[in-house]
Amino acid sequence: MTNTKWAIDPVHSSVDFSIKHMMIANVKGTFNKFDAVIEANPADLTSANIEFTVDLASIDTRNEDRDNHLRSGDFFDVENHPSMTFKATKIVNNGDNEYDLTGNLTLHGVTKSETFTVTYEGSGKDPWGNEKAGFTVEGSVKRSDYGLTWNSALETGGVLVGDKVKISLDVQAAKAL
Repeated sequence: MTNTKWAIDPVHSSVDFSIKHMMIANVKGTFNKFDAVIEANPADLTSANIEFTVDLASIDTRNEDRDNHLRSGDFFDVENHPSMTFKATKIVNNGDNEYDLTGNLTLHGVTKSETFTVTYEGSGKDPWGNEKAGFTVEGSVKRSDYGLTWNSALETGGVLVGDKVKISLDVQAAKAL
């Protein structure tokens, strides 16, 4: 089967993250605006072309003050770096519908190679006859690798914001007509 174009379904997809706060708990958030270019055979992603873009201004941690701080120059600096992008460079099939997805992640003006785990969840037709495919993506990055180093020391030792950011995507894509 050859690669075909797929459009991300933003209503049935999410881009989420979590990060340690005060070294004792996790703060979770999401990005509400994102898009992707996907040319793939969902049953075999090894030859897929995948490009993903996240609008960093769309961050939502359910706290407006924190979201505005994350948009500022202390973190994402969305005025100068409005998006985060990922372009796949290598996809390895690990069996059981799981893949290692390696690509170039660009954030805050820095590009690094990162690898995420992708699981093909299946495909089928919706009630209107549209072919859909589902995927989950899991991984983590170190924010310091991208120059995101703002922090605050705690009285009890340690720091306010962790370095490791866990990333989780649930993606539903519709086959382009």
